[in-house]
Amino acid sequence: MQDKNLTEQYIFYRDLKRDYPLIVKGNGIYIYNDKGKKIIDAASGAAVVCLGHNNKRVIEAWVKQSQKISFVHMSAFSNEPILELSEQLVNMVGDKHYHVYFTSGGSESVEAAMKLARQYHLEKGRPERHMVIARSISYHGSTLGALSLTGHHYRRYKFSPILFSFPRISPPYCYRCPFNQTKKTCNLDCAEDLERAIVTEGEELISAFIFEPVVGAAAPGISPPVGYIKRIREICEKHDVLMIGDEVMSGVGRTGKFLASQHYQARSHIICLSKGISSGYAPLGAVLVEDEVYDVLKSSGTHAFVHGHTFGGHPSSVAVGVEVLKILKEKNLIEHVSDMGKYWLPQLKALKKKHKIVGSVRGKGLLIGIEFVENSRKGKKPFESSLVVRMKIKDECLKRGLNVYPGGYSVKGTAGDHILLAPPYIIKKKELDKITEILDAAIGTVEKALE
Repeated sequence: MQDKNLTEQYIFYRDLKRDYPLIVKGNGIYIYNDKGKKIIDAASGAAVVCLGHNNKRVIEAWVKQSQKISFVHMSAFSNEPILELSEQLVNMVGDKHYHVYFTSGGSESVEAAMKLARQYHLEKGRPERHMVIARSISYHGSTLGALSLTGHHYRRYKFSPILFSFPRISPPYCYRCPFNQTKKTCNLDCAEDLERAIVTEGEELISAFIFEPVVGAAAPGISPPVGYIKRIREICEKHDVLMIGDEVMSGVGRTGKFLASQHYQARSHIICLSKGISSGYAPLGAVLVEDEVYDVLKSSGTHAFVHGHTFGGHPSSVAVGVEVLKILKEKNLIEHVSDMGKYWLPQLKALKKKHKIVGSVRGKGLLIGIEFVENSRKGKKPFESSLVVRMKIKDECLKRGLNVYPGGYSVKGTAGDHILLAPPYIIKKKELDKITEILDAAIGTVEKALE
């Protein structure tokens, strides 16, 4: 291999001044850099590698399918893997009233969902309905449509002139409740905010509402109060607005159920999936569409969804998804995720007692967020953004052999620091204990340096 410094002169990284460790291999929950350092991948990349690294069965599934046929375009042909995976997905959701449209990733799934909602209303003779309501703390993807829906100031502001302007509502951010309610006084104002937005904008203009049942990158682990999603569905039904569940990060077992919305006995008209569906072994996404929407398009004059991407339904990628779901089911990994989450979350919450900069620890299953504040004993004041506390935490963890996923700007779009913890589903209790131990030390070091 050439010298790393020579080859790096041509690469375009996201952060142009950050030094990126060179990862050369992975196995199970571990990744290894070019110097042989062993790192626990407690982020699964970005909540992606649910089965862990170097799973031989998944790799073989790709190879076998590629030896049969590596590519056919879905505008002209079908293929065996998409037939099998669509049935598997519907069975995992446990509702026979869905149909599956394949994409190459999460942003594509969200784009497809937006266009599905638009075409659904257009075919029903409602050409005015084009707006999609979203939440103010959210991340739905990097393409222009998905970014238009995203409620994350830092990711949006440089591109705002070329984004669509869509209405937003308050999220169920219980730690910083925008309605100043407590758990005891909560009356689901955050859900009722959707009806306010629909009425204010005019329901005749609204096509859909998009939300993350459990929030991912924008403020990881935020989960709604009981009754929230059910109430959202009622409001959507009342105004004939489609409900889009963005489960790109929270779906495919990450929260201890196949869909995060299943914790709340509620379902969306359209569901966006990606990330764990292929465990990162191939680019893959899917959109699950209820009969109500599917049948309208099928019976329309064009009887077609006017949309598509070159690599949607790629046979080898979908074959990987087939194998991933088989493994999840055979090894009861979703149940394991639930058990590990119940074991681990109390340990992580105990860090609040030890460290004053730990403000909130929340999540479900193995989708957990830790939010950092100046002094949780005295309130919830976020750190000055210039301190970039999240990166300090990440770097201290990495020194100790732990990879976590940092993020920020969940407080009024200009401040806030957090990390996402989303280890592979195969993780064991002793490995969770090790992660907690490293986190404890890393947080303690950063906390002391900030004094």
